[in-house]
Formats: sequence, C-alpha cells, structure tokens
Amino acid sequence: MKIVTIVFHIIAIGLIVFNLTKINFDAPFKGDSIIALITILASICVIILLQILRLSKRIENHVKNKR
Repeated sequence: MKIVTIVFHIIAIGLIVFNLTKINFDAPFKGDSIIALITILASICVIILLQILRLSKRIENHVKNKR
C-alpha cells in the first residue's frame, strides 16, 4: 500500500508541475489556463486524500498491535 501511495504522489506532483507550465499568467481564468488550474486543484486534493489514507492505515496498525 505504501508503494502505491508513493507512486500516486509522484504522479500528482508531476501533473501539478506539468499544468503549471500550461497556465497563462496574463489571463489565468480563460481558455486552457482554467483547465490547468482545475487539474492542479484536483491533484492537490489527491495528495491530501492519500495523506489521509496513509494516516488512517497507520492508526489501524497501531490499534491492531495494541490488542
């Protein structure tokens, strides 16, 4: 599970970097720039969700080992 989350983190970071190059900073809310901004936001959400998953697995293992 840890390897899968690391791979998804790398993919999400790659998408963020790629879409940062697609933003037209003169008009960030027009054309392809808005799509790039939405994709950056979605990638950030993926990173947050993966961190929540990793934390919940760590808590699950901690509770399982206490019993």
